Amino acid sequence: MTFSFRAAGLLVIGLGAALAASYQLGRSNAAANAAALETPSPAATAVQPAGLPAGHAPVPEPQREGKLAPDASQKFTHFRVGNKNVKRIYVDGDVVWVGTSGGAVRYDTRTDEYKLFDVKSGLLSNGVFHVGRLDQRLAVGTYGGGLALLDPRTEKFQTYNIPEGLGDAFVYDVLKTKAGDVWVATWSGVNRIKGGKLDDRSQWELHTVASTQGGLPNDWVYGLAEGKDGEVWLGTEGGLARYKQGRWESWNHARGLGAAYDRVKNDIEYKTDPSKVSQHHARQKQEMGLQGIEVAYNPNYIVSMVVDRQGVVWAGTWGGGLSRFDGKDWRQYTVAEGLPGNHVFMLHIDPKGVLWVGTNNGLARMEGESFKVLTIADGLFNNAVFSMATARDGTLWVGSFGGVARIKPS
Repeated sequence: MTFSFRAAGLLVIGLGAALAASYQLGRSNAAANAAALETPSPAATAVQPAGLPAGHAPVPEPQREGKLAPDASQKFTHFRVGNKNVKRIYVDGDVVWVGTSGGAVRYDTRTDEYKLFDVKSGLLSNGVFHVGRLDQRLAVGTYGGGLALLDPRTEKFQTYNIPEGLGDAFVYDVLKTKAGDVWVATWSGVNRIKGGKLDDRSQWELHTVASTQGGLPNDWVYGLAEGKDGEVWLGTEGGLARYKQGRWESWNHARGLGAAYDRVKNDIEYKTDPSKVSQHHARQKQEMGLQGIEVAYNPNYIVSMVVDRQGVVWAGTWGGGLSRFDGKDWRQYTVAEGLPGNHVFMLHIDPKGVLWVGTNNGLARMEGESFKVLTIADGLFNNAVFSMATARDGTLWVGSFGGVARIKPS
């Protein structure tokens, strides 16, 4: 499948107070179409969003729900979400859910209607790290507000937090296994809810570094995936873990995860040392023996993870590139192998089994052992790619800081 990026549309569906009405940029002119996504504020001052021609009329404050008017003839469309990160995109049939640091947006591709769900809708936090389906409800993992399940009929949330058994109020991923267990990745370990019985406190387990005697290498669990034999893979801030038949095993940089610093040091674009501004990262740096490195590099830190049809684990690291693990051997891919960046924020396998890699400097599609790179010149909203989903018609939805690109197949 190939994608065409020659013509562009721009729709502003901003969540922030600084952005407002939606716009469609045609081949020559911009025209206002619909209001965007927050309650209007009479006292707020309208602003000129980036991307509109000079002298264009100021934009009014956005609304929480409405209807857009995208041009179906355009090959790609940009949707602005304001000063927000798009951390997760989930395609549910004809509906696209966009999880941002300002709430979750539901967009119906059949009607072009959208609606914002945030603390005013029942979430306990606007920061969204995970959006996906859990049986008949939509699961929303937040940072600071626990796990929220949305009933699509009533549009009401049921929240699960620390009193219900959650390890931490920061939820990064949710997985339901074929066996029926639900796993929840948090900042303070991983929950396993046996049989998916969320309302039965006796079925909740919490696994941490301490409880697993180090089988879980770090309590910050960032990603979850089920392997082909039913094992559960966990991406953490300190390495990769596997839970299989009640036993834990882990792998870190010393066992093959992430490229060595000498291999990537000339291609690290983030020069600020996180340990200089964060006690957490300073402690992490000390624990992992990275004291002599003054840039953003940690080959143990798995930022993204996915398992392919063959059971191969792919792990995206913080500055150490992309790692491939077949259960026995590791292989690393970096800028030297064709990746556009060594910070791998997102991994996605499309319905055809193709691996997509979102980095700090573009989106890469794996083709054999090489990569086809897409950037803003090809239709991305921003070169830093944090999320992605593929619709059943092959359309790509790609999330970055500030917005989403919808790229149609041709």
